[in-house]
Amino acid sequence: MKTTPGRDYALVVAVLSTAEAFLRESQRLFRPLGLTGAQFNVLNLLAEAAGGVSQRELGDRLLVDRSNVTGLLDRMEKAGWVRRKDHPEDRRIYLITLTPAGRALWMKANALYREVIAQMTAGLPAKQMEACIETLGTLERGASAWKLS
Repeated sequence: MKTTPGRDYALVVAVLSTAEAFLRESQRLFRPLGLTGAQFNVLNLLAEAAGGVSQRELGDRLLVDRSNVTGLLDRMEKAGWVRRKDHPEDRRIYLITLTPAGRALWMKANALYREVIAQMTAGLPAKQMEACIETLGTLERGASAWKLS
């Protein structure tokens, strides 16, 4: 018996396909700067946090597996983009901050990224973008509540 995928299935496949295209193209964008997408995400999170972010919080907020955070930060620290410093109140915690070189790299990468995003969304009315954001939020919450029978 041949089954036709429902619209729900087609929607999820379209979202995953779009996410793959975004990842592939962002890699092409960041590669000439010596950055990966995960490294850009770290720079982006740290750019917003003047006092730094704990390594654990970065792991919770990043779009990479938490077990990869230490190696990711090691490479970024070696490149001179981030610095680990002791937390003033808890010696078990490292705070991660941007170095001046890291902030300069983030500014350059972020400007390019925002330019590409503007090109990509140029034909979308604000109302349609809001509806997409709402739909994607619903899908994300649904994925978080995933249950296998």
